[in-house]
Amino acid sequence: MKRFCIILSLLSVVVFNACKEDIDEANLYTFTGETIEDYLANRSEQFSSFNYILSRIGYDKILSAYGTYTCFAPNNEAVAEYLDSLYDDPVNTDLPHNGMTARGLEGLTDSLCEDIALFHLLNTKVMGVNMGNNMTIKTILGRDVNTAIDAETGALLINRASAVTSMDNELENGVLHEINCVIRRSNMLICGEMENHPEDYTLFSQALAVTGLADSLTAESRTDFDRVDNTRNFFVPEVCEMGYTIFAETDATLAAHGITNLDQLKAYADSVYGNCAVQGSGWYDYARNNHIEISTGTDFKNPWNTLSMFVRYHILEYKIPYGNLVNARNEVSKVTLVEYYETMLPYTLLKVTRNSGRLMLNRWVANSSLTDMVAELGSASMHEVKFPGIELQGIRGQIQAKNGYIHPVNGMLAYEERVPRHVLNERIRIDDTAIFGEMMSNSYRGITYTKVKALNGGKQGTDGRHANCDYMRFPPRYFKNMAIYNGEDTRLYYFPGRDDTWSSGWSNYQEDEFNCMGNYDFAMRLPPVPDGTYELRLGYTAENERGMLQFYLGSSSELTSMKALDIPLDMRIIPTNDQVHLTPDVYTGWCDWTKLDDKGIESDVNMRNLGYMRGPLFYTLGINTGNYARNNPKDLRRIIAKQEFKQGEYWLRFKSVIDNPQGEFHLDYIEFCPENVYNNTQYVEDMY
Repeated sequence: MKRFCIILSLLSVVVFNACKEDIDEANLYTFTGETIEDYLANRSEQFSSFNYILSRIGYDKILSAYGTYTCFAPNNEAVAEYLDSLYDDPVNTDLPHNGMTARGLEGLTDSLCEDIALFHLLNTKVMGVNMGNNMTIKTILGRDVNTAIDAETGALLINRASAVTSMDNELENGVLHEINCVIRRSNMLICGEMENHPEDYTLFSQALAVTGLADSLTAESRTDFDRVDNTRNFFVPEVCEMGYTIFAETDATLAAHGITNLDQLKAYADSVYGNCAVQGSGWYDYARNNHIEISTGTDFKNPWNTLSMFVRYHILEYKIPYGNLVNARNEVSKVTLVEYYETMLPYTLLKVTRNSGRLMLNRWVANSSLTDMVAELGSASMHEVKFPGIELQGIRGQIQAKNGYIHPVNGMLAYEERVPRHVLNERIRIDDTAIFGEMMSNSYRGITYTKVKALNGGKQGTDGRHANCDYMRFPPRYFKNMAIYNGEDTRLYYFPGRDDTWSSGWSNYQEDEFNCMGNYDFAMRLPPVPDGTYELRLGYTAENERGMLQFYLGSSSELTSMKALDIPLDMRIIPTNDQVHLTPDVYTGWCDWTKLDDKGIESDVNMRNLGYMRGPLFYTLGINTGNYARNNPKDLRRIIAKQEFKQGEYWLRFKSVIDNPQGEFHLDYIEFCPENVYNNTQYVEDMY
């Protein structure tokens, strides 16, 4: 009889990115009937050292008990090499030998044993085939590890260096993956970790130091948000992790552009940003509109000094690993995947494009979002690549710090004139989870139902209509880009819409969604866009249980700045689908475009006149279903506003106008569509 006892589940988070890679399945191991501890103990010639570390903190007993775990098990040679590297480490002079009292296993402290052991364990079962999709996994230690396929060897890597040598060993209480190297973790904050790589980042580290940014990128977590009544038993975060993402030029990249010292880097920053705010010709709209004086002097800590501006455009105030920079889920195969992120340079966006498996920053393609064909993306001749973008070096170049990630870039990254004038002069579609950096810093974006349930200690909540809901609930003030005005009357949930092996089939962009229930009244800060006239659109799906709401737009989250937009939107209105007469729905103008000779061109115009658009051809209901969002009568876009936007602060408020404690507001994605796209004189906006 195996030894079983019931233990409490611990925390883990898994985030998927569906960039599918093939994994060599020749080393898959079949089910043995052993527990994880049995597996290690029965192979002492391979794993006695790791098992010793587990036993020092009592985890040998836990891993012989009932539960569900994933174990990354380093072999004896890997443990010995790692312990030698700790003991002989010349960098960590503040803690000689990293706290080890002697060389070898006996020199480990209990705290070091705990750090090593728990960094190799998850409290959910994660299979190797899934890890090939670039995953970010929160270990029992509470720190993330990242997985990817090595493009050169085809091996599955954990944190860049630990290769899985035998995967998917299914056991009584989980799964074990053998690895050839102890998974490395950094205990340094992001700027300290960059300084720890002087062979690559001497100049960028100097720039961070002289601008004062090295002293400010220190946030790790916060708890200064409200608490909620959780009688419905959902998972509610108690801590909000914080962090940063830095896209950095290596010394080699800078040298290739003639920059080998700080003065030369400063001269480059002057050349890019020196005239960006000049009246009449400046292209940094926010700085020009607000008459900000750009400094080309040596006052580097001035945020409007050109060197500080250069560095700030390289930094996001949330942490994103390489594999999650571009998210994929239910898009059609022909489309290009794009994400937009706000940087630390005030009110600027950075565009990340996946192109032929590579990630490119600020790629510019002519006539993006436009087409010269019907229901297609358009001919190649109209989509000339004007700027290929700045390539990220890939997963092997990524450096993980305690509070963020460093991604090396193969070119000079700057918010130069082509970015606001051309790169961002397109339909900007942003999933709502990308608006809230906390979703990414905490690895919640794209989380699965199984992982939410694990976070919740195996419990499932109820939303008042449905039982056994593996949703997440977020309290007021958890997101800095959201303001909730009426406390418990606004219940904000995140619905993953996916699990490890199945898809919900929901008609949502990237399949997940935010959902507000109750007599809600809240606002979110919109992503900043360059000056121009735009259509602001909200993507949602209509359902009977939805509510009716009024939109407001303001220059801040203060209610006094908000002005009502248009008439209220009733999300309960589901367009009728007359398959016989193809009569347009009286409220939205929707009808089945696939049955129309013109593929819906005329009815698209009629819908726009009513303030609506069909869902896009970009994604499908579920994964690879062929059932496009454009075909679904429930999948709609509401044109909220058509007006001039200045590069700067805008808040969009959503207020329920009916008294229904169970009413829902569906928050999926927003679009900013510039006038030259929706009202182009030569081409038309594509249906994607």
